[in-house]
Order: sequence, then structure tokens, then C-alpha cells
Amino acid sequence: MEKNKNEIKQIDLQKIVMAMYQHKRLYLYILPIVLIVSSLLVLCVPRYYQSTVKLAPELSSFSSSSLNDIASTFGFEIGGSSNNGDAIFPELYPDLIASNDFVISLFYVQIKTKDNSIKTNYYDYMLNKQKAAWWSTAFYKTQALFMKKEPAGKSSNNKANPFMLDKMQDMVAKGISNKIVCDVDKKNYVISITVEDQDPLVAATMADTVKSRLQDFITNYRTKKARNDYKYVLKLSKEAKMRYERARQAYGAYADTNQDVILQSYKLKTNDLENEMQLQYNNYTSLMTQLEKARAKVLEQTPAFTTLQSASVPIKPSGPKRMRFVLSMVVLAFVIISLYATKDNLFAKET
Repeated sequence: MEKNKNEIKQIDLQKIVMAMYQHKRLYLYILPIVLIVSSLLVLCVPRYYQSTVKLAPELSSFSSSSLNDIASTFGFEIGGSSNNGDAIFPELYPDLIASNDFVISLFYVQIKTKDNSIKTNYYDYMLNKQKAAWWSTAFYKTQALFMKKEPAGKSSNNKANPFMLDKMQDMVAKGISNKIVCDVDKKNYVISITVEDQDPLVAATMADTVKSRLQDFITNYRTKKARNDYKYVLKLSKEAKMRYERARQAYGAYADTNQDVILQSYKLKTNDLENEMQLQYNNYTSLMTQLEKARAKVLEQTPAFTTLQSASVPIKPSGPKRMRFVLSMVVLAFVIISLYATKDNLFAKET
């Protein structure tokens, strides 16, 4: 403990200031150089904008009793006491948005810049219309030299296959994925989707598009079984209606033809046709009742999303923070020079 006190006493602020003053030329030469170089570097980085959308989804955690009520409309019984929920929870939405299938669906979104100078699809925009710092441009050009050239128009005109992307499509897909950030608040499950782009209108357009695509995907996922059940019952009801109409026409035609016939065999045949018609009618009305319940189930399973914050075109760029970067570099250079200038005083040992 006493040794530590002695070491602390060795630090003399006056000597430190004198040492820094003796190296004033380092400050006068290096700090302006750092200021100029950092300014030139950060000016090469293009500005970017961010647009954010916030959603509050309806969580689908139905109890087993409510599931039994829904399933009973189709004559099924569901056992067990565990709650049923979605296989895709809100926590998995970021992984969903980052998936190849979702990202590639954004390739063909039509966008335009705020100044109307560019109107194209998002794939072409990301591939050919992006600005970059000179070192990034040099890197990508060097990388492109080693890429196998695809036939003209292949990547932009033909539909990309998520199962097998070429190198250019994969590079664009990764670039799009890096520009889209999806965060889920685990407390209230508020979904925040932020899209970054060099043009403010493109950022807002893609933020709104990602929101809509996510809603459509979750809606299709949630209602898939219900819609399939509805289509199946609709098909059965149409077939039942056709059978009923044929039975009704057969009964009516036979009854009109043999209206004055008093033979018992004809009366029995008339009764059989009437019973068949009534049976087909009962089957048809039963299926129509199930059809209405199936339609109601589709509506019940359709999730509701509340938009807490809509996409808007940002006015000010989100980055890069040029002044902050330059100031940080200057401060860092000042600290490094100061440590170098005062190393003998700071690390001197008592003799």
C-alpha cells in the first residue's frame, strides 16, 4: 500500500505539461494532418437515411377449449390441455425477414428516388445505383474480376431462385439484408422495422413494403389451414347443390309426367324421388351451415396488426456522423501523442 502511494506521488503535473510543451511540434504537425485526413475520409462515405415502422401484432395463443369450439364445427375433437400458439412467434420475425425467400421477394419491388432520377426495381438499384466510398468501390471491382460473368439480363429479368443464387444475386441479397433491421420488444412485442438507404424516399418505400410483406406472410401462415378447410367445404357444398338440383328436377319431371296415374308402383317411385330430393336438400343445407362457420373461422384466424408508427420520408440523414468522427479521431490522436510525450514521467519509477 505504501509503495502504491509513493508511485502516485511521482506523477508531477508540471513535468507532464512541460513534456507536452517540449513535443509541441508533434501536436502542431500531426493534429492538423489527422483533422484533414479524417475529414477527407468521412466525406467519401455517402450519407444514408433511415425510416422506421412500428407494429403491434395480435398474439394468437388460443386456449384448448377455444380450439375445441372451433374444431367442433367440422366434427373434430382436440384433446390435451396444452395451449396452442403459432409456430412463428414474434421473436422469430427478424429471422424471417433475414431469410433468402423474404429478401429475394424484395428484388422486384419498383422504387424511385426522391429526385425522380432513378426508377427501377430494387435489385437493379442495389446492384448499379448505389454510391460507395472509393475503397469499397475498389474492393467490389476487384471482387467482380474473379466472379463468373452471367449472361446479360439474367439476374434482373429472370426470377431469382432462393435455392440456388448466383454470386451477384447472393451479394445483393446480403446487402439488402444488412439494410433491414427488425427488432422485437420482448415485453410488449412491438415490432420495429428500420430500413436504411442512401435515398430518403427509397428508405420509406422499402420500410412500408417490408411491413406489408411481413403482414401478408403472417396472415397467410395463420389462415392457411382455415382457408384450405373453407375451400374444401365450399367444394362439397357446390357438389351437394348440384346433386340436390338434379334430384329436384328428376322428382318434378316424374311427378308432372305421372300426375294422373293411380298405380301404386308409380306413387312409390314418386315417394322415393321425393325422399332423395329431401335427403340431398338436407345435406346441402348442412354443408352451407358448415361453410358459413368455415368463413367465420378464416376471419377469426386473420391476425390484426396495429400500426403504431407509419413509414415516413426522413428529412435529415442518419449518418455518417461526420463531426463526431472527425472529433473522435483528433481526440484519439491527441491522447496518443500525449502518452508518447509523457511516457517517461508517467511510467518513471522512484529510485
